[in-house]
Amino acid sequence: MTVAAILLLALTGLIIGSFLNVCISRVPAGESVVLPGSRCPSCRTSIAWHDNIPVLSYLLLARRCRQCGTTISPRYVIVEMVTPIAFVLQGMAFPTDLPMLGARLVLTALLVILFVTDLETERLPNVLTLPGIAAGLLFSVFLPPGVLDSLLGVALGGGVLLLIRWGWKRATGVEGMGLGDVKMLAMIGAFLGWRLVIIVLFLSSIAGAVLGLVLIAAQRRSMQTRLPFGTFLAVAAYAASLGGESLLNWYLGLFGS
Repeated sequence: MTVAAILLLALTGLIIGSFLNVCISRVPAGESVVLPGSRCPSCRTSIAWHDNIPVLSYLLLARRCRQCGTTISPRYVIVEMVTPIAFVLQGMAFPTDLPMLGARLVLTALLVILFVTDLETERLPNVLTLPGIAAGLLFSVFLPPGVLDSLLGVALGGGVLLLIRWGWKRATGVEGMGLGDVKMLAMIGAFLGWRLVIIVLFLSSIAGAVLGLVLIAAQRRSMQTRLPFGTFLAVAAYAASLGGESLLNWYLGLFGS
């Protein structure tokens, strides 16, 4: 991948990352992500273009709104920095396959929004996951994993989590996860196919279990407490989108040797 291509992807990621922050702030509230324009969440004053430059404006404003002085959440700059990095890594994974790269960038953007939204609100809005399922299926008509594997990915991702959700409630009497997690993994399956759903489940379950045990040991959580599983799904799905096939082939090879 050329330096120019990397810089272009990074710049695109910066711009998209700024828009993702708008989605993260407005989608859970049911607000339009188009109108009105960017505004301070505290005083609701419109933000001028020169105060809305990704990362740079955050630093120049010393992390405060120019009008009311309210501290700007570090989440904004973190998303604006993580998104270009995530885009560049996808570009390195698919340096010559532009259609596939486009599909992976759409998935990456959705995962960033869902990660932060679940972390902040413990919600995974249908307005993101359901169109995400449709987008993944549409891409599969022209790109890997193909329509059949994509449909199986939706069924496996949604079905397994539905079963786990039912079993956890039977065992503990509380909801272990929301239906948003079910729809999110179905969306991931639509993009990545049923084979990589297995990897996503494996990675996210290990990460969730480890964090849960750490928090229980620290007496900050109990077995009755729900963890934002969508955050683990997002990280696992991103990792699988980069190298999941290699990891799966390596794992399956252990049983064939």
